[in-house]
Amino acid sequence: MHELLACPACRGDLRDVGLRLACAACDATYAVKNGIPDLRVPSDTRTETVRDFYTVAPFPGYPPRDSLGGLRARAGRSEFAKLLDRAIPGDARVVEVGCGTGQMSLFLATANRVVLGVDLTRASLELGAAAARRFGVDKATFIETDLRRPGLREGAFDVVYSSGVLHHTPDPRASFTSLARLAKPGGIVVLGLYNAWARIPHRTRRAVGRLTGFKWVPLDPVLRDRASEPARREAWLRDQYMHPEEHRHTTREVQRWFRESGIEYLRTYPDSLLAHDPPEDDALFQPAEDDWAWENWVAQLAWMKTLAHEGGLWVTIGRKAPATA
Repeated sequence: MHELLACPACRGDLRDVGLRLACAACDATYAVKNGIPDLRVPSDTRTETVRDFYTVAPFPGYPPRDSLGGLRARAGRSEFAKLLDRAIPGDARVVEVGCGTGQMSLFLATANRVVLGVDLTRASLELGAAAARRFGVDKATFIETDLRRPGLREGAFDVVYSSGVLHHTPDPRASFTSLARLAKPGGIVVLGLYNAWARIPHRTRRAVGRLTGFKWVPLDPVLRDRASEPARREAWLRDQYMHPEEHRHTTREVQRWFRESGIEYLRTYPDSLLAHDPPEDDALFQPAEDDWAWENWVAQLAWMKTLAHEGGLWVTIGRKAPATA
């Protein structure tokens, strides 16, 4: 695992020194608590506010009496999760940036992949690490670090996955630049963000909820489904309706980020093409057909209905340029 980590202060190599990791270049040391390396350096006030926010209610949390079978069953109800699992090779090195309580990291690690789940909130990582031990998943490792200065080796990962995270950072564009550096040449970047158009129904629900002090939020299926799970319901309510930092984006904006970081745009999920079938099992990491700007715009308007249950979250997928000879 150490070959996938780096000193967040100087990018140097890390080595074990008792219950700590030490940098071979600058001699900085980092604690390892309950098996989770603390590779964070002091950050800005807005980032620390987000970290404190998730410390109160780690997201998304685990249902009572959860099991590995239950986790896989929940993932199986997500068409995207199934496509992602099938698209990633079984021997890949994967990093989930902003893993929260680690469900996707654990799901992907049940193959023979090496998976790092990283997050800036230790309370969330502790839940993920405890679940890994409880489920007997030994291919997932959890790391406490900040995307602004990650304790991760640049160019080390076959797949860099981050969903529902960058739009909660002070500067999502700069965060993406840092994220893209983690992918190896030819590696895949999978980015999930709130869509500016598809988020409108959710923002309407949030405005109504504020009027009632969030005692009543109309037409939210997740809150309804979690009525018997107070902790997970509270985590969803806080994450979706009370977050101190939120940004929204468009497909063209994200495609521009990809170009700036040398990432070839492949496709979105759902597709930003009109009247287009969902990708087949082996097509998630393959380029979609060429699309037009007006087609993207119309598709995003349609997402206001189709992505309402996800709060307007969509995914963009790209491939890092291969190394030149």
